[in-house]
Amino acid sequence: MERNRSSSGRTTTARTDLPLPHVDGVEHRLVDLPGLRMHVAAAGEGDPVLLLHGAPVHWYEWHKMIPGLAAHRRVICPDLRGSGWTDAPRTGYTRDQMTADVVALLDALELNKITLVSHDMNAIAGYALCWDHPERIERHVALGVPPLFVKLPAKVLPKFRHLWHQEALAVPGLGAALTGRGHQRVIRHMLNFPPPQQPWNAHEREIFLAPLREPARAGAMSAMLRKMVLPEVGRLLSGHYRSRRLTTPTLVAAAAGDPLFPPQLVRELLADGDAYADHVEVATVDGAEHHQPAEAPERLVELILGFTATSHR
Repeated sequence: MERNRSSSGRTTTARTDLPLPHVDGVEHRLVDLPGLRMHVAAAGEGDPVLLLHGAPVHWYEWHKMIPGLAAHRRVICPDLRGSGWTDAPRTGYTRDQMTADVVALLDALELNKITLVSHDMNAIAGYALCWDHPERIERHVALGVPPLFVKLPAKVLPKFRHLWHQEALAVPGLGAALTGRGHQRVIRHMLNFPPPQQPWNAHEREIFLAPLREPARAGAMSAMLRKMVLPEVGRLLSGHYRSRRLTTPTLVAAAAGDPLFPPQLVRELLADGDAYADHVEVATVDGAEHHQPAEAPERLVELILGFTATSHR
């Protein structure tokens, strides 16, 4: 693994207890950021595309998509704070700190502007980057998550019962125990969401489960849900983001079988989107439910390359 020297001159070192899974053409490096050593997997050349993984996964979530994207773009897949092979400090799992980590990474890699792809819980950070740092984000492709300015009608709220695992894992102490100990049944449930689907094979599931057996990473998972995800529900319901205009051209890739936000619902929620955003498109991803990078990687590569090839500004 390549080392990266920080501006302070301190050299970072890799973790040695877990081997990195192999993906053809991928190079790994450790980047020293303020208060955080971040692992980054990268491949290809050209205009940069930064992919923010969901939970409970890490950079390897994108392994089926990397070859197709890297044939045309420079693909950058970081492990976010507390995930994968990145440091898991005790603090910093808020929306503001998670986005600050990404901005610091862009600075360290000398990337002025990128295309951003985000999935699942870390679409929160993705949208926050678009609002807070629009000069750094050329376009944003969000997998399964509509812009956070949408107003949820009452008929949608019962759908959130599918996310019971978030509340359970957010409980201090209990969440870390459920994440990292025993058979990790709740994490397995998340990896197979929505049941009874199994988008990841046994080998892939183990690659995601193993880091979470480390207590610091189990605690980080719980803290992220408690300090970033659940507070966002309150902001969403209160209309917090309806007072800010989204200027970043955005594509929402909505999985046809998604139990929370299927394509037709996303389009309904965005009926008044022109009042809050300059440009938002919705694309249907057939043959997928929640874990789109595993279920429809070729379709996502097609959508990302097509969206990034078209100027919307």
